Amino acid sequence: MQLCGVCSEHVPKYRCPACRIRYCSVSCFKRHKDDDSCHPNKESDPVSSSPTPVTVSSAEQPWIVEDLLDEDSHTDKVPLQKLQQLGDSEALKGLLRNPHLRQLMMSVDSAENKAKAMKDAMQEPLFVELADQCLKIIEPTETENDDDDEY
Repeated sequence: MQLCGVCSEHVPKYRCPACRIRYCSVSCFKRHKDDDSCHPNKESDPVSSSPTPVTVSSAEQPWIVEDLLDEDSHTDKVPLQKLQQLGDSEALKGLLRNPHLRQLMMSVDSAENKAKAMKDAMQEPLFVELADQCLKIIEPTETENDDDDEY
């Protein structure tokens, strides 16, 4: 698992918009900027200098595969086509309109112990529904594939 490029202590959640170094917190971002260790890449946007969460949907800046996967993640990769299908899913969009579900997702994302947070979240029927809907898109069953062929 990759560690913060500034403190080397925590898993990074963010990426510097200028130089693309990964960091774990606002304090690490500020330290990175204050140390003059930020050397912008030519492809990056020099205008933006605020912390940028590593997210799938960002209206200001399109995401890239490297934002979603660290260098050590060679298992369980989701093909870009499936990620696009997740983003286009009206069923998922409907679920994500629920503020309780969004709060559950943020608590899992910000938890120190992600495994425990995920286990707790999976006790919530709404979160299970989200997980099931995602899996239907990512790993459709043979019967779902057969149903699609009949129409």
